[in-house]
Parts: sequence; structure tokens; C-alpha cells
Amino acid sequence: MNAARDVFEYAVLRVVPRVERGEFINAGVLVYCRARSFLAARTHLDEDRLRALDPGADTTGVRAALHAAECVCRGGAAAGAAAGDETGRRFRWLVAPRSTVVQPGPVHTGLTGDPAAETDRLLDILVR
Repeated sequence: MNAARDVFEYAVLRVVPRVERGEFINAGVLVYCRARSFLAARTHLDEDRLRALDPGADTTGVRAALHAAECVCRGGAAAGAAAGDETGRRFRWLVAPRSTVVQPGPVHTGLTGDPAAETDRLLDILVR
């Protein structure tokens, strides 16, 4: 028997150490499923790949930015000003275009019966 599947949206978090060059590595995924009020981020920073693009990259700052995205997804006090926002609004804020070192890629959609497992699957195939 097939489990119920719901629409979800996702975006890759990219690290662009030198914005003027436009080179990036994938370092995380954001997954949002409105039907299940699910929002999560999973991150993995490959420091060797990052240093191949920019030997002087601020890995501490990059890790802090990735951690902040995870906190916004979890909500609560750690989400800062976004703490009171519903999951969809937090997702839209996280995927808004920006010219910073950590940037969201385009938003894609899919169907899933398990958004948490989908988040881990996407991290494995798109980041690691």
C-alpha cells in the first residue's frame, strides 16, 4: 500500500566564498512541506572543497551562517526575529535571493511521504 505523499519544496544552500567569481559548493538543503507543517535544514560543509575555491575562506563564519539557517527552520528562541513566523514564511525568507557567502539555490518541488527522510536523502545526493 502506498503511503500518502505530499508536495514539498526544497532548495540547496550554496557557499559562494568570493561572490564576484560566482563559484560555489553545495553545503546544505532546506525542505518545506506545507501539508505537514514541516521545515528543516541539513548542512554539511566540506572544508577542503571550500578551500579549493578560496584558501582564505572564513570557515567559522560559513558554519555560523549554516547553523543560523538550521535555527530558523527549527523556530523557537534560536530563530531570532523569525521565531514567531509560521513555517512557510520562514522558508520563503530563507530562499529569498541574496548576495552573501551563503546563498539559496532555486526552489524545486517534489512529492514525499516522509519529509524528514527526504531531507536526509537530498543532503546525501546534492551535498555529500
